[in-house]
Amino acid sequence: MTNSANLRRLRTPTLEIAYEESGHADGVPVVLLHGFPYDPRSYDDVVPLIVAAGCRTLVPYLRGYGPTKFLSAETPRSGQQAALGNDLKEFMDALGLENAALAGYDWGGRAACIVAALWPERARCLVSESGYNIQDIAASIAPLPPEQEHRYWYQYYFCTERGRAGLEKNRRALARLLWRLWSPNWRFDEATFERTAQSFDNPDFVDVAIQSYRHRYRYAAGDPALEPIEQRLAHKPAIVVPTIVLHGEADGVTPPGQSAAHAKFFTGSYQRRLIPRAGHNLPQEAKRRNASEALPFVDANNNCLRLTVSRNDRRSSVRRLVDHG
Repeated sequence: MTNSANLRRLRTPTLEIAYEESGHADGVPVVLLHGFPYDPRSYDDVVPLIVAAGCRTLVPYLRGYGPTKFLSAETPRSGQQAALGNDLKEFMDALGLENAALAGYDWGGRAACIVAALWPERARCLVSESGYNIQDIAASIAPLPPEQEHRYWYQYYFCTERGRAGLEKNRRALARLLWRLWSPNWRFDEATFERTAQSFDNPDFVDVAIQSYRHRYRYAAGDPALEPIEQRLAHKPAIVVPTIVLHGEADGVTPPGQSAAHAKFFTGSYQRRLIPRAGHNLPQEAKRRNASEALPFVDANNNCLRLTVSRNDRRSSVRRLVDHG
């Protein structure tokens, strides 16, 4: 699908954030957040359905991706979870948004979970792929079952200087490999990959990614300015806003069993749905099979109160979501 969104830029205290905006200026805002190693192209086939319901979509490039850039050379190139959550909050501040529907996966899902947990008044509702995405850094030293340690090989690789050099030299090849491993049923072509891979040419991509994976295992210091947020996250705060968790049944890095026990972290209305055959890049993968399988993701992004929607009822169900809260 051709991307028809308007590329815009805004400034926060730390970043010049590039973002794609579509839809009605007075529509309910829906912020869609991508993960690693992806970019806003994940949402190209989701945005038109949300816009058709009368909403306004905002899809930012995260720090280290695409045209987004740091304002100062002195700012640590941190990819820690507090940075991602704070960037989302400051993005909303710069836009003058009191609140928005938040949806994301991977790094973007983490940012959405953090804002929903720490500043719930800013989140109308939450759609989080893979569950409660706030990291328990204190527990990161504990080994996981061998199968999961195997899935996280790239994280441990990035904790070495060989891994930094490998990401610097082979960022496209490595990202392409992760796409295939994490989404075994998604048959993307090279043109699809390259449309996203351009975002990895950002000069801060490697530094932000490496710091992110080292910080979560306590192998790198965080940005001192973000430490108060990290201290709050260390308590694993509950999320009170209406939430839908989506999890691809074929997710090759975070299998669906990982979110099975996450209901305890959500104290508001909560639903969880497994998406058959889908992997890690859920919004982009679903449309590759057929529209009816894409709808659960679209509906979840726009309707935190219902999980099913017929094709004929798409518009009305979406509006029921965004009117909530």
